Amino acid sequence: MTETNESTPQTSDASGGQRVRMWFDPACPWAWMTSRWLMEVERVRDIHVEWHVMSLAVLNEGRDLAPDYRALMDAAWGPVRVIMAAKAEHGEEVVKKLYDAIGTRVHPGGMALRDSQQRAQVIAEALAEVGLPAELAFAADSDSVDEALRASHAEGIGLVGDDVGTPVIAIGDVAFFGPVISPAPKGEAAGKLWDGCVLVAGTPGFFELKRSRNVDPIFD
Repeated sequence: MTETNESTPQTSDASGGQRVRMWFDPACPWAWMTSRWLMEVERVRDIHVEWHVMSLAVLNEGRDLAPDYRALMDAAWGPVRVIMAAKAEHGEEVVKKLYDAIGTRVHPGGMALRDSQQRAQVIAEALAEVGLPAELAFAADSDSVDEALRASHAEGIGLVGDDVGTPVIAIGDVAFFGPVISPAPKGEAAGKLWDGCVLVAGTPGFFELKRSRNVDPIFD
């Protein structure tokens, strides 16, 4: 563990590890990369990640989008609704499991959420893998959990502002968009990146670092 100073976020969970929250949309490949990195950080640093849903579909409501991206946003409702329905019926512990099962098929697996048949297959297979009832798939086309979905989304995006998307990470009470990474670092390299994030999160008045992306998500 790295040394901390007075400005380093220190909020801990019940186990004593540093509390970290991540908001994701399973349709986003960059959130997937960040989530894989955080899983590595959990192995090499004393943190505990809480996984929360946000929605790119909600974020982009009312915006003028290119037709192909609008099609993705329309398709993106299904997975987040299913995860929220599963959470409501089976508890917080299924959120990450279902995210992993959906994301593995969509990102490294290459299944297309825009294709209605593939989207249905992703959801059905993910529910089966996690051991959840197949009937939860019906939530994909229902607004029954939209109030809870919007509340979860608002919690995350409210910490960073609506001019960004997913992933959103909160270290204690300090939140930011990102990090946007490809490929996801592993082992101590993941820990060092985490240390840097903790440092900037603990710096009052720090807001942004950015450079143009020149690679696509590299799944490994």
